[in-house]
Amino acid sequence: MDDKVKFEMEFPIHASPQLLFQYISTPSGLSEWFADNVNSRGEVFTFIWDGSQETAKLLSKKSGERIRFRWMADEEEGDSYYFEIRIQVDEITKDVSLIVTDHIDEDEVDEAKMLWENQISDLKQVLGSA
Repeated sequence: MDDKVKFEMEFPIHASPQLLFQYISTPSGLSEWFADNVNSRGEVFTFIWDGSQETAKLLSKKSGERIRFRWMADEEEGDSYYFEIRIQVDEITKDVSLIVTDHIDEDEVDEAKMLWENQISDLKQVLGSA
């Protein structure tokens, strides 16, 4: 098993943290931009894309601030691999950003970053802040 590398990306977004949190933490919000469809049963979220599906476990959630998942496929790797979407507000300018933290195989990092850029771009369109 290849070691995964951690990376972080920041995306400025024009939306309130409260609204953003709905889009990153609820199945209905996530299905607007992250996947074609999202279902949840308790802490287990199922993400569906073009007929394929992946399940992830909700590790932690802080209202209005962040959400952290671990793909079930990474379950045996322990707690060190996760993806997190965090809302950051600049104290002075009040500018809002989404900080994405992910863990991915080293040879797939560029692809993963492109995927996140596309998905956040979809989110901005949904929010009307593109």
